[in-house]
Amino acid sequence: MAITQAMCTTFKKELLTATHNFATNGNAFNLALYAIGGGGKSSTTATLGAATTVLVTTGEVASSGSYTTGGSALTKVAPSNAGTTGITDFGNISFTTASITARGALIYNDTNGNKAVAVLDFGGNKTSSSGTFTIQFPVADASNAIIRIA
Repeated sequence: MAITQAMCTTFKKELLTATHNFATNGNAFNLALYAIGGGGKSSTTATLGAATTVLVTTGEVASSGSYTTGGSALTKVAPSNAGTTGITDFGNISFTTASITARGALIYNDTNGNKAVAVLDFGGNKTSSSGTFTIQFPVADASNAIIRIA
């Protein structure tokens, strides 16, 4: 069982078929949290990576505080160009009064069949105990934006 940071392979193809619309008035995108080795809804753990095609429930973190299974809506940053790279990003997201242990997350298209976009690997378990669990997205530039096409 593992979580491997990746842009999902099916997402790359789906960009070419206009399945995903990142415009501020386009599709809704969510972020769901996942655990490895406990912290999920049961003893199961997540396996996520480039081959992930849709929202996965195995190993998802249980509802706690303002986090609910299935994740929460992301605030989109309008797509733009940074030099010759197309970029888009999301605003940081926080879950309050939450007791969460998560190893990674999945960004998925909530409007369009829960299709997977990207897997985030936190590099280790991150925990909040009746506190605020925050995902801080990188700067939206050509080298760091969470979604970039060079």
